[in-house]
Amino acid sequence: MKLEHIAIWTHRLEDLKDFYVQYFDGVASTKYNNTQSGFSSYFIAFDSGARLEIMYKPDIPDNLNDVVGSQYRGIIHLAFGVETTDEVNAKMTQLKDSGLPILRGPRVTGDGYFEFETLDPDGNRLEVSTKYKK
Repeated sequence: MKLEHIAIWTHRLEDLKDFYVQYFDGVASTKYNNTQSGFSSYFIAFDSGARLEIMYKPDIPDNLNDVVGSQYRGIIHLAFGVETTDEVNAKMTQLKDSGLPILRGPRVTGDGYFEFETLDPDGNRLEVSTKYKK
């Protein structure tokens, strides 16, 4: 069994699509629009086979979680894996140079990964990591 996709509500559908395409090599589907309900979405596909569904509907309220200062039960981050520590560092530099926040890292975790944490344009927490090899 594999994880097929994860879905995220957003009020910035195009911005979020562009972010995952530009910085994480995602491939966006054609935009789906349901004119009766006001629902729109994209599926963003990644090389691993995983997909991210980003969805918009005007009446969905904002998320009240403070993902930077506090963490709560439920899904807290998405993790993207790369092959080397150099790739982790390069992605961190690219995102930082683009004005995105680096919350923590790069660092070696207690379970043996080299990673950093950032946020997407909606404030969803992201990790970029690789298995640490000394």
